[in-house]
This record gives sequence, structure tokens and C-alpha cells, in this order.
Amino acid sequence: MSSEKLNATRNRILEAAQRILEGEDPGKSRMNDIAKAAGISRQALYLHFPSRSELLIATARHLDGVHDVDAQLAASRAARSGVERLDAFIEAFGNHIPKVWGVARAFMAMMDSDEAARDAWHDRMQAVRHGCAAAVADLERDGQLADHWTHDQATDWLWMLLSMRNWELLVRECGWSQGDYITQTQRSAREVLIG
Repeated sequence: MSSEKLNATRNRILEAAQRILEGEDPGKSRMNDIAKAAGISRQALYLHFPSRSELLIATARHLDGVHDVDAQLAASRAARSGVERLDAFIEAFGNHIPKVWGVARAFMAMMDSDEAARDAWHDRMQAVRHGCAAAVADLERDGQLADHWTHDQATDWLWMLLSMRNWELLVRECGWSQGDYITQTQRSAREVLIG
């Protein structure tokens, strides 16, 4: 089988998994369900993804690729100051949340009883935490991190601030605009972290 055909099948599997996760019943994201939705056999699915954890992690990463998360993070990575990086990272991740919300919501709903969903959620949230740590490191480098913070504590706090559950409460429950969410989150982070 050609690598082009393998990639096409892989993409079809990832798109099927995404549709199921964003659907009415993300609990129906068993390997059989995803194989059927992708129009392939269960055995063919296992050739591409040996475990459900690997498939769900790949689905989340695929979604990041579809939305070109690297381009979204370019301004943060190119920032010249810690404050600029902090603001740019919050803007990039905050604006990424609505794009991946359907899959993220499914992982959050399933992770207490579904190890594969928990693995996928943990994988993506560690990537977010890495971005938070980079922003905090740049604040430290510039001598702008408030004295009462350790690097790890500041990273933990920023990671908590950027929790998708916080976005859900403010934007989906309280009716904040996306712009207000970004602006107020940036302001809060600056006020709390910068000394």
C-alpha cells in the first residue's frame, strides 16, 4: 500500500474520530465505532493505531494541525519580552479553545471513566502547560516575575487560569465575548504575575 493511501486512510480515521467525539454521544468512540465511521475494518484501524489512547491523542493533535496551532503560536514564540510573550500566548491559546472545544468537551466528560480519553486530555494539557512555562521563563529572564512566585507556582497558576473550564464558564455560561475573555485573561495574568 502506498504511503499516500496510508495517509489518506489515516486522515479518514482521524476525521471520523473527531466527528464522533464532537457528536451527541462521544462515549460511542470505541474502536469499532470509529472503524465503522471511517469505512474500514477494525483490523485496519489497529494497523494505523495500535491502541485507543494513541488514536485519541492523534485525533487531538490532528485537530491542532488542521487549525495550524504552530502559526497561531508564532507571535508568542517570536516575542521579544516576557510580557509580550505572555499576552501573545494567552491570545493564541484562548482563541484556539473554541476551535477544539467539541473534542475537548468530550475528553473532559469521559476522562473520569475512560483511560484513553484521560491520556489524550493529559497529552494536550501538558502542551499548554509547556507554553505557560515558556511565558513564565521569559518573565523571569526579564526580571518581571513577582518575587513571591517560584517558576513552578507561576506556571501552575497560569495553566489554571487558561483552563478550558474557565473559558467555558465565562464565554459559554456567562456570555462573555471571545474578545472580552482574551482581554480580561491577559489583564489578570499581568496583574497577578508581574511584580
